[in-house]
Amino acid sequence: MEKQFSTTPLAKSSVVARFKTPALIGVMAASLTAAMTVGFGPASSAATSVSTTLTKSKVVLTIDDETGFPLTDKLAAAFTKQYPNITFKINRDSFANLTANSPRLLASNNAPDLIRMPTIGNTVKNGLLLNLDPYFKAYGWDKWSAAQLAGMRVNPKTNVRGSGSLYQLGLGYSVTGVFMNMALAKTVGITTIPTTLGQFEADLALAKAGGITPITEGDKDGVVNFAVQAAMNDYGNRQKLSDWINNVPGATYDTPGNIQGANLIRSWADAGYFNSDINAVDYFTFTQNFVNGEGLFTFNGNWEAAEVQAKLGANARFFLFPAVQEGAPHVAMGAPNSFSVAAKAKHPNEIVFFLNWIHSNAIARQITLDVSGATPGGDPALPLPKVAAGSMTQQGLQMAAQLAKDNGYIDFMANATAGIYANAIIPESQLLVGGKITGTEFVKAVQAEYAKELAGN
Repeated sequence: MEKQFSTTPLAKSSVVARFKTPALIGVMAASLTAAMTVGFGPASSAATSVSTTLTKSKVVLTIDDETGFPLTDKLAAAFTKQYPNITFKINRDSFANLTANSPRLLASNNAPDLIRMPTIGNTVKNGLLLNLDPYFKAYGWDKWSAAQLAGMRVNPKTNVRGSGSLYQLGLGYSVTGVFMNMALAKTVGITTIPTTLGQFEADLALAKAGGITPITEGDKDGVVNFAVQAAMNDYGNRQKLSDWINNVPGATYDTPGNIQGANLIRSWADAGYFNSDINAVDYFTFTQNFVNGEGLFTFNGNWEAAEVQAKLGANARFFLFPAVQEGAPHVAMGAPNSFSVAAKAKHPNEIVFFLNWIHSNAIARQITLDVSGATPGGDPALPLPKVAAGSMTQQGLQMAAQLAKDNGYIDFMANATAGIYANAIIPESQLLVGGKITGTEFVKAVQAEYAKELAGN
């Protein structure tokens, strides 16, 4: 199941269930994946010449989106204000219903122009999505971060994600990193954020010696794997791990870099760098623990920036997990709030113009940030949206820009298969941080489950 992690800015409980606690989604993964593999014949749409010039005619664009996602409403209103001949009809349904029913919606004679697509499933294979490659060339999207777009590419022959043609774009992109409590840091003599892995580990030791929990996390629902994958990103090869996440034939999780990263996490557990009750703490609890002053560091994403800002204010920092060597390119997890154009879209040129406008227009980019808290994507050379100087949101934007420059975006390893998170990553990471298994055993157990799932067992 692709894109279990969503960047939807819903009410707190809904976001936690959707993005922040993927374990809850893992419970539904098998049923949703099954829904996405319903067979349909290839969708036929009238041949349309690609154009980057917006029509002067009156057009109504249809968007099928999930309930509680106000970003599309705000963007549509701003677009119509600028281009009054273009109006929108936005249909909404629950996240679960939209995910389950999207193949049927796309195959119908009244297919939407644009649809929220957290999972691609067999929709490319069955010809239900519009190939955006001609627009990629026409609009010059090659200037955008290739790694950020990789998870929205699909090889139509093999149905493997990560390469091939572009079938989706994001309305906002998440970025993960490390939040740091600077008030606690100062009590143990730390005054700056770490810029290398060695400095990060030195800070962990200082916090421990000073009676402060070095890293506040929760692994009841597996979210310590933000830290696990961050360590693997440092030691491993981004492309190899990305290939594994995207089910590229021959890709393996069992690599020296992944083992070294997992062993690093085990060493942190052995040193007492995590809260002692980590396996009993869920996502909501550990995030609240951190903003209430428990822990020097926590691994999380830009969707928590506003909450951290509200509680810790100027006493917090947000930064990309540091590389082993000073100045080395960063690699970090991120995911788009992905949308696809239907192969049967009645107005493909107009809806793609809208998508390009969202990524390139200053007003649209500001709306994306203000409404969702997510980075707007697009050309990294474009000016960043306006934010309060020094705010968590500004730091998240700077991180995203750096990551785009480094071409360092990677999907979450929890998205590799429908069951990998619930069946292997959660239980094995609990054993890892509990000091019961080594990094090698963790990696081999996850790979064994992965192979089992791909084999259909």
